[in-house]
Amino acid sequence: MRRTALLAVAATLLGSLATAPAAHADGPHGPYGQGLGHCASTGTGTLACHVDVAPGTYDVTVTLGGETAGATAISGETRRTLLAETPTEAGERLRRSFTVDVRDPEGEPTGPTGTPGLDLVIGGTAPRVTSLRITPAPAARRLFLVGDSTVCDQPGEPYVGWGQLLPAHLMRGVAVANHADSGESTVSFLAHPALFDRVEQRIRPGDPVLIQLAHNDKQTDAPTYRANLTTLVERVRAKGGEPVLVTPVVRRWFNADGTLDNGTALLVNGLGVDHPAEIRALAARLGTPLIDLTALTKALVEQWGPEASKALYLTAEKRDNTHTSVRGAAEYAALVAAELRTQGILPGSLIR
Repeated sequence: MRRTALLAVAATLLGSLATAPAAHADGPHGPYGQGLGHCASTGTGTLACHVDVAPGTYDVTVTLGGETAGATAISGETRRTLLAETPTEAGERLRRSFTVDVRDPEGEPTGPTGTPGLDLVIGGTAPRVTSLRITPAPAARRLFLVGDSTVCDQPGEPYVGWGQLLPAHLMRGVAVANHADSGESTVSFLAHPALFDRVEQRIRPGDPVLIQLAHNDKQTDAPTYRANLTTLVERVRAKGGEPVLVTPVVRRWFNADGTLDNGTALLVNGLGVDHPAEIRALAARLGTPLIDLTALTKALVEQWGPEASKALYLTAEKRDNTHTSVRGAAEYAALVAAELRTQGILPGSLIR
């Protein structure tokens, strides 16, 4: 959220949450003295919170609940979903924690800088929150995302990347560092200094790095494509990171028989390069984990069928069968999270 938007919010804390108990700051914590005093009502039933912190990783702990039943969700920075909507019964209190990657730029690496510090939006269908604490977490693991517009933190509705909803699947102790950027290919991600160079600088030993690049390699030949992915894998390993190759999400492009068995849907480019096949073969040759998101999303889209699957993409809104809606991004983020657990890319204790 932009600072101008925060300056415009109403000054009365929780003024629009008439049925909720009065919120209160939970006292100073660490060097920042955060609490709900850093939040203000937007006048639409949500709270906008801002804390001036330096780039880094931070643990956020909230106490949810109130005298009446509620349902609270938390997003932050560039429209990232950090905590899925969580119900509370009347009088119930729940503590929830997650870890946030704060960086500059806060969203797409080549996009607007955004707001310095950490921005959170506490919302949901009936938000109830009684405390907020933010503390530095310099030792937290980062899960890096290298990708394109189907992965990135999209700045505006109705677009949503699956990486934008992945944080809601992770527990405190690991933060999603989404460095995906719209329009990027394996060629441009290596060439632009704001992209892989910046990821490389931040990688620490043990950090997983998920790499999904294919949609924009429309004129990249097979040898160049393989060489670029190999370079990304080798540079991640040189920093002690753990590269994970990810095949691209399918396009919603049906055949008459209700399948997606065609080059448009399955990301075969204009030169005949079968991106998913190239990635699968390369993962086997280089010995990296593989998340076959092409196969997983193909199965899901075909299961939903030609009509229902429109809800996964921006078919109705934009006549766009490549970019996902909120529903589609949520479904695809859940598929990725399940693979992180099943393959042991992250410990199961770090996945919700």
